Amino acid sequence: MKNYLLSVYQPDGELPAEQLEPIVRELAAWSDDLRAAGGWVFSAGLHPPHTATVVRERDGRPIITDGPYTEGKEHIGGFTVIRAADLDAALAWAGRLAEITTLAIEVRPLQDG
Repeated sequence: MKNYLLSVYQPDGELPAEQLEPIVRELAAWSDDLRAAGGWVFSAGLHPPHTATVVRERDGRPIITDGPYTEGKEHIGGFTVIRAADLDAALAWAGRLAEITTLAIEVRPLQDG
């Protein structure tokens, strides 16, 4: 089994409660299924991008900048680390997540270590 990062890309802003409630219910079912299959490792939602702070190195010193690394209309809103037999299995979980959220899900294998 290998670990995969499922990054959820979402547009800036929030959904109205009436649109969000059915998505939250379906996400709970997805999470329950993932846990039952032994595939859940870790999951977290993120605060909006304006809360980010970026640290870069310049001339041997850290330079700190408020705000996201890049400006954009979409951002990573959350992520889940899953355990799956292979990329196809990870893509199947991501496909179901994309169907529920109607958002883009990036799938990346984690390096062993």
